[in-house]
Amino acid sequence: MTQDSKNKIFRRKVQPFILKDIDTKIVLLSGPRQAGKTTLTKSLTKNYEYLNYDASKDRQVIKEESWSRDKELVIFDELHKMKNWKRWIKGIYDTEGLNPKIIVTGSAQLDITKKMGDSLAGRYFLYRLHPLTLRELKGTANLDDIFKRLLNQGGFPEPYFSTEKYFYDRWKKTHLDIILRQDLLDIESIKRIKDIEILIDLLRQRVGSLISYQSLAEDLQVDPTTVKRWLILLENLFVIFRVSPWTKNIARSISKAGKYYFYDTGQVVGEDSIKFENLVANELLAAISMEQDIKGRNLNLHYLRNKDGYEIDFAIIENGKLTQAIEAKWGEDQPSKSFLKLCSKNEKIKAIQVVADLNREKDFPFGVQVVKASKWLSNLEL
Repeated sequence: MTQDSKNKIFRRKVQPFILKDIDTKIVLLSGPRQAGKTTLTKSLTKNYEYLNYDASKDRQVIKEESWSRDKELVIFDELHKMKNWKRWIKGIYDTEGLNPKIIVTGSAQLDITKKMGDSLAGRYFLYRLHPLTLRELKGTANLDDIFKRLLNQGGFPEPYFSTEKYFYDRWKKTHLDIILRQDLLDIESIKRIKDIEILIDLLRQRVGSLISYQSLAEDLQVDPTTVKRWLILLENLFVIFRVSPWTKNIARSISKAGKYYFYDTGQVVGEDSIKFENLVANELLAAISMEQDIKGRNLNLHYLRNKDGYEIDFAIIENGKLTQAIEAKWGEDQPSKSFLKLCSKNEKIKAIQVVADLNREKDFPFGVQVVKASKWLSNLEL
């Protein structure tokens, strides 16, 4: 892939929206470590000051509030590690306004709605930056080549663009080590890092399967409450994300068995079909996040399952209603029977079977479309 392609792709889809919002709001940008947050924010203007709370010199500047007011933009990275950071940034905004403009980035969930005294309500817009997707990469190479690279190396920019054969395997180990031995310890005192590593290994082999806290607890020889807490920590650090079953009863949905996927598809262990399901989950979640962050749409990602065991991998829910049912298959061009069992003919639902290896797309009279994955995902609309 050429250098021009690399430069082109780093103009992420959210960039023009962030550029518009920083004139009137604090912009909060969260997402997985090394997903491209720093590259994105530094590309917004040449006249910026970048301050990383992890760096001792930058931390001193932040505490002194001595950054240059002549800059157009100040970027505070990993600021969530500072105690009472929300109250602090609110104070800066209330006394100085947006002079310079402010972006706060972080590799952990910013938990902006969590109650803690003074609120940032009305002062910010939140964006989440995901690893690269087929929609963003479209036009930089052949779609099938992009698809294969995402399947095997994930969408994190550095390994995705690397031409070295073993670079990704080395990168993903270092990447996870930093998250567990630095980021995790920054947000909670954890002594059993090895057990969390084992938990991640177990999840790698169970992608797309229903996850029981009790079963994981027995494997790890800890109590289910501890397992649940560890899973939430891994979610907060953008290692994994949970897809819960859809039910109109939200409390039941949260309590019932969920499925877990990795932000880095390359972490998944198993057949290509399992990696493919993880890739589809990533593409859907990234698209949903963008619609939520830019347009404020009430969209959520779930899966469908009934008491008889019929299941559809993914369901897009908008304003409490099912709008799309999506099944991920590696090479099956005949629609899953689950569509007939779980999708009512009376509802206006898009029923789509996304197939990785497909010779010809099909459109069936009972409402199911069988589509080629690389093409459909690159033009994904919700």
